[in-house]
Amino acid sequence: MKRKKKQPIIRCPYCGRTAVLQKASYVYREKALDEYLYVCSGYPACDAYVGVHAGTLRPKGSLANGDLRHKRIEAHRLFDAIWKNGIMSRKDAYRWIQDTFSLSDSQAHIGQFSDYRCDCLMAETRKVLENNHVRLAG
Repeated sequence: MKRKKKQPIIRCPYCGRTAVLQKASYVYREKALDEYLYVCSGYPACDAYVGVHAGTLRPKGSLANGDLRHKRIEAHRLFDAIWKNGIMSRKDAYRWIQDTFSLSDSQAHIGQFSDYRCDCLMAETRKVLENNHVRLAG
């Protein structure tokens, strides 16, 4: 008999409340996919949440407010251009993050990054893209 995995206890970094596992429709309403989110129990006053890896109860990162979620999305868009343009393999690009910022394998996930770390990653990524003559739209 398999044991049911326990939900992790996740605290909101903004208000200190616990996060609650919710269907994505709780936040996204009719635009929601059939997914789950950890949402701060102070939502919507506290706008912090994070997605869950499909088929698991594992959060994709730390809870983030709207500004940080958007910054992480932009950082990922820029970073993904490194491996999508063949500058490095995807695996090597993540190793580059580890080396550039002296991070362990478990720390080198954009879903864990702060506002500051996202800014640093975007600046370093732009250098790599420019040095390899990759222009991005927008």
